Formats: sequence, C-alpha cells, structure tokens
Amino acid sequence: MSYSHARQVEALNRSLSEISNDVQVSFEFFPPNTPEMETTLWNSIERLAPLKPNFVSVTYGAGSGTRDRTHDIIKRIQQDTALLAAPHLTCIDANRDELVQIAKDYWASGVRHIVALRGDLPNSDEKPAMYASDLVALLRDVADFDISVAAYPEGHPEAPNPQFDLLNLKRKIDAGANRAISQFFFDIESYLRFRDRCVTVGIDVEIIPGILPVTNYKMLERFFGLTNVHVPSWMPKMYEGLEDDEMTRRMVGANIAMEQVKVLNREGVKNFHFYTLNRAELTYALCHTLGIRPQK
Repeated sequence: MSYSHARQVEALNRSLSEISNDVQVSFEFFPPNTPEMETTLWNSIERLAPLKPNFVSVTYGAGSGTRDRTHDIIKRIQQDTALLAAPHLTCIDANRDELVQIAKDYWASGVRHIVALRGDLPNSDEKPAMYASDLVALLRDVADFDISVAAYPEGHPEAPNPQFDLLNLKRKIDAGANRAISQFFFDIESYLRFRDRCVTVGIDVEIIPGILPVTNYKMLERFFGLTNVHVPSWMPKMYEGLEDDEMTRRMVGANIAMEQVKVLNREGVKNFHFYTLNRAELTYALCHTLGIRPQK
C-alpha cells in the first residue's frame, strides 16, 4: 500500500471512533436505461439491503418511459426485498387526476412513503400548473402517506433569493410533509446555516443532509452549475492528477464524505441520505465505517 493510501485508511479509521452509534441512513437510486445498468442497479440493491436503511428512494424523470421504470423498480423492491421503497413523484407531465391515480396505485401496492417534488420544467419559461406544496396536499388527500420533500441549503437554481426558497420549503412542510432531504453539498457551513434558518421561520421537521461520495470529479463537474452547489476551493485540488487512478479517487471520495458525516454528526445530525449513483461499493464502505453493518 502506498503512503497516500495508508494516510486515507488511517483517516477513515480515526473517523469511526468519533461517530455516535445511533447513525441511520437511506439510499437513492435512479432508473437504469440499459440492461447492463439494470444489472448494476439490482446488484447494488442486493448488496446494500442487508444494511437495513430507513428507506430507499428511486428518482422519477419527466416522460412516461422513465415514470414507468420508476414504478416497476419500486414495486419489485416492495415484492422482492424487505426494504421500504420511496418513489419520487413529480408534478411535471401529469395532471391532477393522473397524480391521484398514481398515488392510489402506490398505496394499493403497499407503498407508504413518497418523495414529493415539483420536477424539472421542460421549458424554463413555462409556469408549472402545480408546485411541490400542491403535490404534498394532494397526497395528503389520497392517503396517510409518509412524505419527504426536497431542500436546497444553497438555494434552488430558480429561486430569486434565499428567503424565497426558504419560504417555499415552509409551504411544503405546512402542506403536510414529514421531512426534507437536502440537495447534495460540500460546504458543510451552508447546510448548518440553512438548518438554523429553517428554525427561524418555523420549520420544525428534520432536514436530512444528502451526501454524494464523489469518485469521478471531472464527470460531476458539469452538474455543479445546474444544481447551484458551491464547490470549495480545496475540492478540485484533491482530485488533481487522479484521472487514471480510480483506486485513489475512491479513497479521496470516501474520505471527503466521511469527514462530512463526522462534522455533521458532531452538530447533532443522526440521519444521512446517500446518493449512490446506483453503485454500492463506496456507499457500503462508508456505512461499514459508520458501524452500519449486516446483522448476524
């Protein structure tokens, strides 16, 4: 093992002793669009299922094809695993009656947890017919769902200012959402400040931080502008020269994610939502380091 690898392993081991033993996790997956990606997805679900997460969510894109794949994955998780499946549901490309029918279908199939989102607009100039707060209210009228919504510690890209975005989150909570899951972030202070600001406007639900372990910084770089996520100046330097060194990239990504969890846990955070990108290896390793392991 090289000296740099040894330092990374030492850092992870040190972090383990500093994490409280009551940490809980949830995982996010997305619908695959090739047979190879589908195999990877189900291998990952099988690998992570013994860790007994609070729930696993499956994203939901615009267009009936993606929606149908989400529905199929959710129902298979419900039928073939002991996991609690939480589908994403958006207001885009579906009217109110269709959304009611989808919700009823989920409830009938045993789904009790939904992640309610507005969704990405196909045309940025178009005003949506419904917002996430409207979807939360609709779900509340259909059945007694457990509802999660999205939160943006650094602001939604379309929000004119942070206060507007914060009040929009409050509308979702007031409509009946049980918790919020944050957009991934790397500036920990932004999450902590956001959590404090939520309290000041009367948001009293849990804001679960979204953690994205980064193994390929170059590939992810193009998404940063779209998501309004601030990249600390130190982060790109951590990946410099590692384009052809996947092993070290994984160690760096694991260390960054571990440091995030460690600091957030010191600040009282007990639940973490991992964006897996349909790969189990790094998420499984992080959970193992956190003490979350299959029960014998």
